[in-house]
Amino acid sequence: MTRKTVRIAMNGVTGRMGYRQHLVRSILAIREQGGLDLGDGTVLWPEPVLVGRREHALRALAERHGIEHVSTDLDAVLADPTVEIYFDAQVTSAREEALTKAIAAGKHLYTEKPTATGLDGALELARLADAAGIKHGVVQDKLFLPGLLKLKRLIDGGFFGRILSVRGEFGYWVFEGDWQSAQRPSWNYRAEDGGGIVVDMFPHWEYVLHELFGRVKSVQAIATTHIPQRWDEDDKPYDATADDAAYGIFELDGGAIAQINSSWAVRVNRDELVEFQVDGTEGSAVAGLRNCRVQHRTLTPKPVWNPDIPATYSFRDQWQEVPDNEEFDNGFKAQWELFLRHVYADAPYHWDLLAGARGVQLAELGLKSSTEGRRLDVPEITL
Repeated sequence: MTRKTVRIAMNGVTGRMGYRQHLVRSILAIREQGGLDLGDGTVLWPEPVLVGRREHALRALAERHGIEHVSTDLDAVLADPTVEIYFDAQVTSAREEALTKAIAAGKHLYTEKPTATGLDGALELARLADAAGIKHGVVQDKLFLPGLLKLKRLIDGGFFGRILSVRGEFGYWVFEGDWQSAQRPSWNYRAEDGGGIVVDMFPHWEYVLHELFGRVKSVQAIATTHIPQRWDEDDKPYDATADDAAYGIFELDGGAIAQINSSWAVRVNRDELVEFQVDGTEGSAVAGLRNCRVQHRTLTPKPVWNPDIPATYSFRDQWQEVPDNEEFDNGFKAQWELFLRHVYADAPYHWDLLAGARGVQLAELGLKSSTEGRRLDVPEITL
């Protein structure tokens, strides 16, 4: 076996998602398993270079995990020819400029979403990356969740017949920060800093719907700010200028209709933090982060509306659990491995910057739909 060291500039890993999912559970987890075997006698050994603005925070992470290199100078890191991949998990407002610099430096790109604050910027990034001849990928982690992988298995096996509708529920109560600390950073609730649940979650819903059920053809959404005041990391009150809940209806290629509620102001009364119910002519399924339950046409009971007597049975007990049938790895790590295989073994990979731009487009149109109070077509985009 030949070990090939791959130096990856990781920008934004002092944040919750960048640290927990991308650094610890992806890159460091690949190292813990001995690297990534490409199957041709080569093992990739990722070597992270931690990049950010707060040197003390970077050094604390490096010391905790035995990482050798940190830097607060992004330009210097990008100028280093030994760094081959640039990864970005910064706040949205800082991402476009950094990605543009990385493209100009000839680095392969892997980035969190949204890739830019607007569709024009997202498309320009895709065009620049293609013109530079680099390989590029956008995180689309929900596709690798065990629950959605089971759902994909059902779709591929023809379980549903003709799919009629998709109903999604996502969210949880994010504390305001006054009497209990908030679970999300304060910038998430400031539109001027790139916050808002539409910008955050509609890109996720775009790729989930696109990959599993069909391209989104139209969107009608209501975005609102249910909690107008929150408290920041310094316990100071601030006005929430970004939406914290969004209620969307999406028309899909093939005729199915999707309805997805997204909220940081909802208390959870479901089995998992996100659930999708899919109804088809032959059967239905409810998929969450890990689990998936089904009810086939032949096993569907015949409810009769009668509000005068209590129900003598549990509707949930009438569904069957879909078995794992395989071991599921961390979704972020699984996609990292696919991207690294794409870069170093030319394996197929289509979750690129153009796919990321579709997510930005849906968020942009969702906010416009809410402002204008009407349904909007979602045109196909190309480079």
